[in-house]
Amino acid sequence: MVRMEELVRVDSKGRITIPLTIREALDIREGMYVIVVGDKEKKEIVITPLPASARLIKLIMKIEDRPGVLAEITKYLADYGLDIVMTKCIVIKRGELAECEIVADVSRTDLRQPNILVEKLKMLEPVKNVEASTLTG
Repeated sequence: MVRMEELVRVDSKGRITIPLTIREALDIREGMYVIVVGDKEKKEIVITPLPASARLIKLIMKIEDRPGVLAEITKYLADYGLDIVMTKCIVIKRGELAECEIVADVSRTDLRQPNILVEKLKMLEPVKNVEASTLTG
């Protein structure tokens, strides 16, 4: 592993600039998406760039709150070839309803319109509502 370290300063709005040497080494370009994960215990932030070829969609779903539902939905998405890059779920009413936000890369699928996926997801029994939007750089 080739490790690169740079010291950067956080500005008044909480922003940092990824140093040019690191951007060049990791081929990070303007308009690309990165995933930022903060670990509160370790006091650590990990930034992972997504490929420039990524075509990202965001799904916001209301689903049944019961064991195995999220696994069922993510398997369904995987079967379509979606590469899930981020998932965040919260329980709205314990044992009844949860809301999940899923960001997925559809660049390796023939999916061109998120609304097609929305209609297919609505047919799943545990899915109560779903909205989709395309993320652009």
